[in-house]
Amino acid sequence: MKNIKKIRQDFPFFNHNPDMIYFDNAATTHKPNSVIESISKYYSYYNSNVHRGIYKIAEKATHEFELTRDVVKDFIGSKNRESIIFTSGATESINLVAHGWGKHHLSSGDHILLSQMEHHSNIVPWHMIAKNLGLNIDFIPIADNGELDLSHIDQLITSKTKLISIVHQSNVLGTINPIKTIIKKAHEKGALVLIDGAQSVAHQEINVIDLDCDFFVFSGHKIYGPTGVGVLYSKLDVLNQMQPIVGGGEMIKEVTNTGFTLNHLPWRFEAGTPPISEVIALKEAIKYIQELGVSNIFEYENKLIKRAENQLLDIKGIKIYSPNKNKGPTIAFNIDNIHSYDLTKVLDEMKVAIRSGHHCAQPLMDTIGISSSNRISLSFYNTLDEIDNFISKINKSLDILI
Repeated sequence: MKNIKKIRQDFPFFNHNPDMIYFDNAATTHKPNSVIESISKYYSYYNSNVHRGIYKIAEKATHEFELTRDVVKDFIGSKNRESIIFTSGATESINLVAHGWGKHHLSSGDHILLSQMEHHSNIVPWHMIAKNLGLNIDFIPIADNGELDLSHIDQLITSKTKLISIVHQSNVLGTINPIKTIIKKAHEKGALVLIDGAQSVAHQEINVIDLDCDFFVFSGHKIYGPTGVGVLYSKLDVLNQMQPIVGGGEMIKEVTNTGFTLNHLPWRFEAGTPPISEVIALKEAIKYIQELGVSNIFEYENKLIKRAENQLLDIKGIKIYSPNKNKGPTIAFNIDNIHSYDLTKVLDEMKVAIRSGHHCAQPLMDTIGISSSNRISLSFYNTLDEIDNFISKINKSLDILI
């Protein structure tokens, strides 16, 4: 992997904020020059709509837009470009499955299985359709070590289970779940599986064919790309069973006074003008990750998080909720008698950015018996020196707060 100092030079954020320690990468990541320049280039040189005009700049825009579909396909190991749907983010991708597949294939008494680790975006859409359709929802529990408790998974997946929707890597604990095992067990009972890859796709190799998942979702802004763009991958046979949930231009083949016919995959799910510049720039973010090497990223970030964990454990009164293995570069913690918000605010004055709160995962918080925690989430552009500096500033914060 490139020298970390050179990597940081690729990110304008650090040039403008050289003294800031940014440890909130699970919320959003910073953007390399190539991503920012890609957006500027589109608006400066060939700003036009896609899939419509036949003049040259429109054809250029369409080419660059569709090229991203191929880059995403290869990045996650899909066989077919038609399996790649562009959305506004992982949240919309999950909602598209819930309302485009779930509403048409689930009925009263059917069962959906989630986990207690889920982000709200992978809980609320299922509650929305469950209420209307009379569905039952259960949750895989969390063990004391911060990992999923799969001891009763065979009982949780029943003949009524039609879908398991589960996070690959927890946005709070960092736990990397054994999704391949869960997918295999689900398919043995005839259930489909959606994987929320929003937190995993930037940190580890993803191959949807090897995983055999039916759906896989992620957001662009969590992999060094723009906000406002995300991806839904689905197996083609499942996509063909889904219905669009938004109607408009581009998703149709023909419209008459009496009805309409749907466009081919994948465009039937991409109604209206899409986030063109964002989609085009997404491929630059993926290319940047690929140039560094996902395996190199995983190895380096693992070194970072181990350094952070070892030093955090030396702090008196600390409680770490994340597992000590099988996790990504994320740690959730609290310190006795210190509210998470207070620590975050003091650290902010010291130019350290970490997250505090329930992290859009209130059921998880309820499960582990807290209402809020601090969270650090690291990236390949963070450094070992930043870890040491962060720990030093926590200790200074405690001198102020205690």
